[in-house]
Amino acid sequence: MTNTTLILALVPLVLINLGLDVFALVDLARRDKRYVQGQNKWIWAIVILLFSTIGPLIYLAAGRTQGSEE
Repeated sequence: MTNTTLILALVPLVLINLGLDVFALVDLARRDKRYVQGQNKWIWAIVILLFSTIGPLIYLAAGRTQGSEE
């Protein structure tokens, strides 16, 4: 595999990861803190950004409580 082929193979993965990060951060920003687990949005933002792929997945699976975005 050449460097160009490797880069082309990684671009979709990087874009998916970036999209997941953006989606989770936008959801967190729009959601009222009453509907965020622990009611601490800053901690969740750090988790999302610090743990690149798994952070947004953890937030989306466990960080949100029942309720709608406001």
